[in-house]
Amino acid sequence: MTKFSKTLLAVGFGLALSTLSAYAQAPKAAANNPPPASAVAAASELLALKKASSVYQNIVPTVIQRTKDAILQNNLNYQKDLDDVAVKLAGELASRKEDIGKAMAEIYATNFTEQELRDLIAFYKSPLGQKFLEQEPKSITGSLAYMNDWAAAFSNEVAAKFRSEMRARGKEI
Repeated sequence: MTKFSKTLLAVGFGLALSTLSAYAQAPKAAANNPPPASAVAAASELLALKKASSVYQNIVPTVIQRTKDAILQNNLNYQKDLDDVAVKLAGELASRKEDIGKAMAEIYATNFTEQELRDLIAFYKSPLGQKFLEQEPKSITGSLAYMNDWAAAFSNEVAAKFRSEMRARGKEI
């Protein structure tokens, strides 16, 4: 897996986890007054247009793999059994990723009015909205690449300044 893929996966998991965290921490009032089903449906349509599920598409197999790997560290002799269980669990739990999509739709339906969601849907269906959906991944990829390059160069600059300051104090690092 490339460094970018790992970064994108981490960003995706972060988004999914923060979404679920926000959902779990929603005020009790929101739980007592759930958004109307029509607003949730509009939010689901908006999220589908934005292809939001691509962010968490592989979350179930990834969590299963990470859990298996953690268990395996202390149980090396169970490798084959753990591999078999992982395959079984992947099949049994695959639909659980839908929990995230449902939660995201409810969060959007709580944070936006139904009319605002419909306006967003209209925007994303417009030529400019379609272009935005098409170009946004490229823009994010370019931005992440720039940030990685910038951080590496900046880190070198900061390290040089540390060395210079320490040299001024008579200490080589």
